[in-house]
Amino acid sequence: MAKTKVEDVNTHIYDIKNDDNYSYKIQKGLDKKIVEEISNMKNEPTWMKNYRLKGLEMYNKLEMPTWGPDLSVLDMSDIATYVKPKSNINTKWEDVPEDIRNTFDALGIPEAEKKSLAGVGAQYDSEIVYHSLQEDLAKKGVIYTGFETAVEQYEDLVKQYFTKCVPISDHKFVALHYAVWSGGSFVYVPKGVKVEIPLQSYFRLNSPESGQFEHTLIIVDEGADLHFIEGCSAPKYNKVNLHAGCVELFVKQGARLRYSTIENWSKNMLNLNTKKSIVEKDGTMEWVSGSFGSRISMLYPMTILKGKNAKMEYTGISFAGAGQNLDTGLKVVHSAPHTSSVVNSKSISKSGGIATFRSNIVITENATNSKSNVSCESLMLDSESVSDTIPVSNIQTNDVEFSHEAKIGKISDETIFYLMSRGISEEEAKAMIVRGFASPISKELPIEYAAEMNSLINLELEGSIG
Repeated sequence: MAKTKVEDVNTHIYDIKNDDNYSYKIQKGLDKKIVEEISNMKNEPTWMKNYRLKGLEMYNKLEMPTWGPDLSVLDMSDIATYVKPKSNINTKWEDVPEDIRNTFDALGIPEAEKKSLAGVGAQYDSEIVYHSLQEDLAKKGVIYTGFETAVEQYEDLVKQYFTKCVPISDHKFVALHYAVWSGGSFVYVPKGVKVEIPLQSYFRLNSPESGQFEHTLIIVDEGADLHFIEGCSAPKYNKVNLHAGCVELFVKQGARLRYSTIENWSKNMLNLNTKKSIVEKDGTMEWVSGSFGSRISMLYPMTILKGKNAKMEYTGISFAGAGQNLDTGLKVVHSAPHTSSVVNSKSISKSGGIATFRSNIVITENATNSKSNVSCESLMLDSESVSDTIPVSNIQTNDVEFSHEAKIGKISDETIFYLMSRGISEEEAKAMIVRGFASPISKELPIEYAAEMNSLINLELEGSIG
């Protein structure tokens, strides 16, 4: 029997496909009529429709990025930008339609909510289908709801922050996002409130030849504390799907926000997501990121250290397998004195996968007595794979401490031989080395999500069967 690639026959939970059973699916393409139709269906205020039209105008003006992976496979005339599932937003899982609920059950979201989460938002295609928040947090003034609900119920607060972190003109796919956004999460944590248990939003794309464009806006007020987890997945189809969400994060004076992401998009997905945070005096921003899926990813979380003593830490890993081009990294702007950034990035590539890490560290002339340390390690599991590190450093003052370290290598044959001499198979020996390489990332996640990340690594390491 000829060998068959695991990726062709794997029945892992992430590959669950429901029928493309929607309430409404907008015609493919992108024009003013489509943008206005999305806005009208949502019965939006005029100011939001105007943002959408401005986004469309900017999208048509801006050029496609040419410095990263080749995006010529994307044809917006083949993408439906809005798919409404046969469900409204619910506060009880039993009220979610059975086929959708079963998908989230298989992904473990309801069970995780019971064990380790203070609130959950679940999006299916273009709309939130479930949302919850523990009652004690609501009593403390914490707001956690779908972004569209926030536009309706907290309009003044949304208007104050919407597009203020990520401007519409940032790049072409941000402009696209603002034109057709749908779904997403809104979080406000009042001054001094510590959210002890994480909140999580999970985004599931089911419909083929479609896009997901959720908007996440989080405000952590002075002295407050929050850990927010984002999960993403989709089944595999033969044609391109698109993800171009946007995340705007505001960390106020003395506040702390940890934003953790485990992304396992299908390998026909173009993941062109945008994330950005603004951190004020004595605030702390922590990014924890795991990128495992997608055909192409271009993802570079950005942090502006705006206030004195603001801090940023980034811990990330990407795993590029056959047919994948994962172009990831980050940007940090130190614009105030005594700010600090620490970056610990790891990438793994196998079977011809391409893993690229880009960093852009800007330390302005105002950021005296600041510190930045960047560490990037890449592990290639075979001679077919590619790994590149592309650092950019723009240091505008001498009164700083800055360091950058990069390592690229392969698994040592001697190490494999040593482990095999102790009775360990070659396959498990490689897996042990990779898990050890990734352990600084997994230990930063809650235990359930560290286990998920390790299972994704094991899945990616499977070779062939039969």
